[in-house]
Amino acid sequence: MQSLADLARQSPELNDRATLEGISDIVAKLAPLLQGKRLHNVVDLLSAVSDVVDMADDAMVQKLMKGYEDVVAGAWNLNNITRHSAALAGAVETPPTLWQGIRAFNRDEDARRGLLVAMNLLSSVGRQARLASEPIAED
Repeated sequence: MQSLADLARQSPELNDRATLEGISDIVAKLAPLLQGKRLHNVVDLLSAVSDVVDMADDAMVQKLMKGYEDVVAGAWNLNNITRHSAALAGAVETPPTLWQGIRAFNRDEDARRGLLVAMNLLSSVGRQARLASEPIAED
């Protein structure tokens, strides 16, 4: 087995002046990290990234891509719906009174369905808030 000193003597790349200056610069920058044992954190981070890469099989990548596509599609749809709704509201000469709006809302099946979606969403958020405030059971 070859020692590090033997390798340094036999390697033309490591005997190059520019390479030695570069190594010296790197060692100078790494010295505080080595002395404070902060380089350990960088090594741990690289290890975690390596583990994720090892676990990233095709099924996991497909799930992540589907999740990303769902988020982007949802944001796109929400943006389009908001712009369309604002354009409709802006085109009305005189907005309806509260009671006229409620009557029109009550006659519109899509509006009632949208209200149901909002109520179900708020119900789920409320359930999660209640569960999050409960004490954690002892193991």
